[in-house]
Amino acid sequence: MARANRHYIPNYVWHITHRCHKKEFLLKFSKDRKRWIHWLFEAKKRFGLRILNYAVTSNHIHLLVIDSDREVIPKSIQLVAGRTAQEFNQRKNRKGAFWEDRYHATAIETDKHLIRCLVYIDLNMVRAGVVKHPSEWPMSGYNEIQDPPDRYTLIDLKGLMELCGMSDKEQLRNEYKQWTEDIIRNNDCTRESCWTESIAVGSMSFVEETKLKLGYKAQGRKVVECNDKFVLRELTVPYNTHHSPKKGLLRPENSYYWEVLYN
Repeated sequence: MARANRHYIPNYVWHITHRCHKKEFLLKFSKDRKRWIHWLFEAKKRFGLRILNYAVTSNHIHLLVIDSDREVIPKSIQLVAGRTAQEFNQRKNRKGAFWEDRYHATAIETDKHLIRCLVYIDLNMVRAGVVKHPSEWPMSGYNEIQDPPDRYTLIDLKGLMELCGMSDKEQLRNEYKQWTEDIIRNNDCTRESCWTESIAVGSMSFVEETKLKLGYKAQGRKVVECNDKFVLRELTVPYNTHHSPKKGLLRPENSYYWEVLYN
């Protein structure tokens, strides 16, 4: 089996998204979402994965992490996704793929763009109309940021505070709550594809620097302005892996992914 393609830029923040196979609702039951979170905690313990936020929905996951070592993210995703799929298939006596074979990663600049991405992740189920407030969805990082548990914490609150320029947990809690409620109050929860379908999001200088660091892996990708941010665009929408015959003419090399293979 070929080695997975991996892209590593030290100390970058990556927004990772991973969808169930053919967008099926394989995570629709709470027990399966809880198992994904269990294995995420195991990845933190085993590999030192630094988690800034997360959300588990019925057919995909969001994960915001700091890339501190070349192997940490690939090993973590392999563990979490692989074990979740294995347990589900065994329980359901099911065979076949559970996940899309590749997960997508978007580099996020550690400034106002990081804050917006954090909130965007927690508002996932609000956008979907499942809940009215992220506190009502226990399978995300919002409640942990608001009320950190004494044990079994997933989120690196110290690292998150440093990146957000805050001095203590109380400040983070209050300001994070305010950011979230401002967006809900202004009815600004619409989906923004740049957070999940781009290679990088941030200022022009950050996006250009990211493109330079990725070298040939980012060739042909364009830096474009999107509202008040710049993005390094994909050439095609990365989640449309199951094309209609007409769309099947699109070449696979026009997508940028982190690939993970399961044994």
